[in-house]
Amino acid sequence: MILGFDNLGRDTLRVVSRRYVALLRGINVGGKNLISMADLRGEMENAGYKSVQTYIQSGNVLFETDTPRDELERSVEALLAQRLGVPVLVVVRSHRQLANVVASAPEAFGTDRDTYLADVVFLKAPLTSAQAMGAVSLRDGVDRVWAGAGVLYFERLAERISQSRFSRLVGTPQYQRMTIRNWSTTTKLLAILDERIG
Repeated sequence: MILGFDNLGRDTLRVVSRRYVALLRGINVGGKNLISMADLRGEMENAGYKSVQTYIQSGNVLFETDTPRDELERSVEALLAQRLGVPVLVVVRSHRQLANVVASAPEAFGTDRDTYLADVVFLKAPLTSAQAMGAVSLRDGVDRVWAGAGVLYFERLAERISQSRFSRLVGTPQYQRMTIRNWSTTTKLLAILDERIG
């Protein structure tokens, strides 16, 4: 809720919808956890979320709601399990949080696509960046990683991709509270949220 004033100067409280993106992990990959984006949008709308939009098939849902931020991950996960029959990890970031992820990236991160593959590892609380870093295995000269607020930034040298240890994250306990998006998808999601201003 936002505290404001009416035209007589009296205090007022009004509910303001905020913009979010829900990042679903592991759907439509290898024939598992198949979810139609049209069905996903429809169920989100039926549940009361507004301005629902999906981006590509990997499970990126942009929406507006006045539901408190700390309830959203649990609510969307329950929706997926109950309405679509798919238990999926969901990480939610507000427009402001996603903007901070992009703005706080290491200098030049993701800009040299011919040289490096760049990914953002989004972390679901209570997993912290420090805890996630403990699961990271790097190969010298191939992998680079930086910790951010609720994320890890991970780059691998494109010409030596087969030598990267990035995929080793999948076998760690910490991975159960992570979902990964490449830098191009991350910045595109922010651009879509930016377009909704006003």
